[in-house]
Amino acid sequence: MVDRPQDLPPDPAAGDAYALFARGAELIDQRHWAQAALSLEQAIKLEPGKTSILEALGRAYFHMQRYEQAAEAFREVIDQRPDDDFSQFCLGRSLEKLGDLTGAARHMALAVGMRPGRDDYRHHLQRLRDRS
Repeated sequence: MVDRPQDLPPDPAAGDAYALFARGAELIDQRHWAQAALSLEQAIKLEPGKTSILEALGRAYFHMQRYEQAAEAFREVIDQRPDDDFSQFCLGRSLEKLGDLTGAARHMALAVGMRPGRDDYRHHLQRLRDRS
């Protein structure tokens, strides 16, 4: 049986970036990664460079195992907001999946440095270092 989004409002108007973003975020919450990516791709065309949309799009791509696209989205966020610990961490995870363990460790270490209280960041960094 195919898992379908539950009780979503009708598709937002094509020209409303916020409605598309909100729909994408709701679909992410429901773990409907591909549908979320479609809404978020439309939103980013309307609002290029918008970090909130890029972060959500990166998350959707990551869960779809589209790691190169996820890395590109998180890099774009970091270009604008280098102090975004979550995007640093997610870029690290994306690079890890792509086999770039050095780059992955660098970005995960930055995330840990920015937010040392995050056990999940430290856990993934340590696991990555243990592999090297």
